[in-house]
Parts: sequence; structure tokens; C-alpha cells
Amino acid sequence: MDHLINHPGLIAGFSIVIVIMLLLDLGVFNKKSHEVSNKEALTWSLVWISISMIFSGVIYYVVGWESFTQFQSAYWIEKALSVDNLFVFILVFGFFKVPKYLHHKVLFWGIIGALIFRAIFIFTGVELINMTYLPAMEIFGMSVQVNVVLTLFGLFLLFAGIKSWSSEEEDDENKDFTKSVGAKLIYKLFKVTKNFEGDRFFIYEKGKRIATPLLVVVAVIEFTDLIFAVDSIPAIFAIAPDDPFILYTSNIFAILGLRALYFLLANFMHMFSKLHYGLAIILSFIGVKMLISPFYHISSPVSLLVVAGILVISVIISFMFPAKAEKVE
Repeated sequence: MDHLINHPGLIAGFSIVIVIMLLLDLGVFNKKSHEVSNKEALTWSLVWISISMIFSGVIYYVVGWESFTQFQSAYWIEKALSVDNLFVFILVFGFFKVPKYLHHKVLFWGIIGALIFRAIFIFTGVELINMTYLPAMEIFGMSVQVNVVLTLFGLFLLFAGIKSWSSEEEDDENKDFTKSVGAKLIYKLFKVTKNFEGDRFFIYEKGKRIATPLLVVVAVIEFTDLIFAVDSIPAIFAIAPDDPFILYTSNIFAILGLRALYFLLANFMHMFSKLHYGLAIILSFIGVKMLISPFYHISSPVSLLVVAGILVISVIISFMFPAKAEKVE
């Protein structure tokens, strides 16, 4: 099968688009920190989704149907898991009492870190997968080739799906985020001011550089994303384990739209109260797909239909039975 990795021009185009959009985002449209309105958030959400779909269309034209469905599957899996992450981001901002006009800057720099760490995770993961295929063996009368890493990922995702089904959000609501790894690291490296200093990460007092709580919040968001990546990255390996660029491009497009999605959904998260049940089923489905892959291959188009169907049903049920709304400060 043709892979995205065989089309350097497409990869270069992706890189150029991402760099230009980030420069426009930081240097033009959001040069000054401000509170993002619902209209602005909706506009940027549509922009990022449109760019993602256009890029997937280019993949279909250049590489083919299989890669197109792989991109779409990985994109929507990451997008769905990202929505679940937004709840924790809301709690982090509330815990540190971050002014709304600073939310965008925190998420922007958090996503810059995600661009780097996701690349490390994905490309390293693909190499590990390629190195851990066992010799062909006969099981149940079939000649199969088991991959150690994919099998471990499958078991982990199956466990994560079962655990996610019964997880309670109250555990996060009562969490002291100053004890998270990100916060502890900043407090260890720097003296931190008690109050925010506008949108600055550092100030200088008597010639000494002192960090602000804004840097602590960025570190907490960054390490929170790393924790969530433990679920999302193994999940997308089930889609295209031998094409890291399909995985990376779909992952990054989904993450880049996360900021706008946060501002759009922050006060409406109660309307997605049943989404975590859908995500639990998706994680379990992907885990099973990984475990049975040596015996039976579930194609990318089928995976895309299953994931899309579960997401649509869970969102519809959430709208039919919404949780009590809580105003985000």
C-alpha cells in the first residue's frame, strides 16, 4: 500500500501550512491577549476543521482511499479524546484562577509543546512496532505474526476503556494541581510570584528572574496533555502502525483545533456528559482490534464507520439526557 511517507511534497506542504497558521495565530490574530468570544471560537474551529478536511482530500487524491480513511479515523479519535481532555483544562484554569484573557496564550504554548512530544511518541512508537514482530507461528491452525508492542497496547486500551466507563469526574474536581509534576518542576526551578503579571511568564526583581503563575499553568497543561497522550497515541497506532506521517498529521490537526474547541465548548461541557461512555467503547474497540489483528484485520473504512457511529450516538444521547450545567468562571 502507498504511504504518506513516500510523498515528501505532501509532508512539506503540511509543514508549511502549520507554520504559517501558527505564525498568523500568534503574531497577527492573537498578538494581544484577549478573551475569546464564542463567534471567534466558532470561526477558528471551522477554519481548523476545514483545513484538516482539505488536507485529507489531498491525501485521497495523491495517496488513495486507504490512507484517506486512516487519516479520518485517527483524526476523529484524537478529536474525540481531546474533547474529554477539555474538562480537565477547565478545572486547571479554575483551580489557578487564570483570567479568561490569558486562556488562549496558555493553550497556544501547551500545543507548541504537544507538537514536539507527539512527534517523539509517534515516530519512536512506529520504530518500536517495526522492531517487535515475532517470527511467524501457527495458532489455532493459522499462520500468524504477533507484534509484542501492539499486543501490549491492545491490552492497555482494553483496560483503559473498561476503567473509563466507570470513572468518576469528581476525582479530578478535588485534585490539587499544585502537586502535579508540571507545577512541582516549576516551583523547584524558579521562585514564583503570588499573582499573575499580565501575560508574562517571567518578571525581574532586583535583577533576578522570577516566574509567574502563568508559567506554572502552562507546565500543568503540558504534563496533563502528556498523560492523555498515553491513551490517544496507542489508540491511533491501531489505525496505521506503519505510516507515522498519517498518524502525526492527523494528530496535529486535531490538537491545533483544540484551543478553539475549548472556548466554544467551555460553558457547554454538560451537553457532552455521556461522551466518556462513547470514548470508553472506542478505546475498548481499538484494543480488541489490536489484539485480534494477527488473526483478523478490521479495515480502516470499517474502523472509521464504527468510531463515527459511536461518537454520533454518544453525542445524541448526551443532548437527550444533559447533565446539570455548571458555569465556567
